[in-house]
Amino acid sequence: MNIELLKNLVDYGVIALLVVMSFIAVMFFIERVLFYRKLDVKKYESKKKLEVALTKNLTFIGTIASNSPYIGLLGTVLAIMLTFITMSEGNIEATKIMASLALALKATAIGLVVAIISMIFYNILSRYAEVLESSYED
Repeated sequence: MNIELLKNLVDYGVIALLVVMSFIAVMFFIERVLFYRKLDVKKYESKKKLEVALTKNLTFIGTIASNSPYIGLLGTVLAIMLTFITMSEGNIEATKIMASLALALKATAIGLVVAIISMIFYNILSRYAEVLESSYED
């Protein structure tokens, strides 16, 4: 298999996965905000049932927030390994090496962006859920 093709698959595959993860986080965030806005806490029989309803899908957002940096880092490590393999095969220009390394670091940067945004979503929704749960007790 061509090493350039493999390098592009690693780089863009990881970036595509991170984009899908961010899309999922945004979708769940929007779904939860809409759910919280129309929620009537008085309809729930117990606090436990309310808590289950409030925290639905928060786990997915939290999982995306905690794992996206690792996925970005994995993409970076794999791309750097492929760059070293390419370098060991013989003459390679410094510009190609730098371009490969820059593309590899893009995966980490995107992973961090996805993590930061997902963590913000998670914190907003967690606080919103706490407020709604407190209003149930009143």
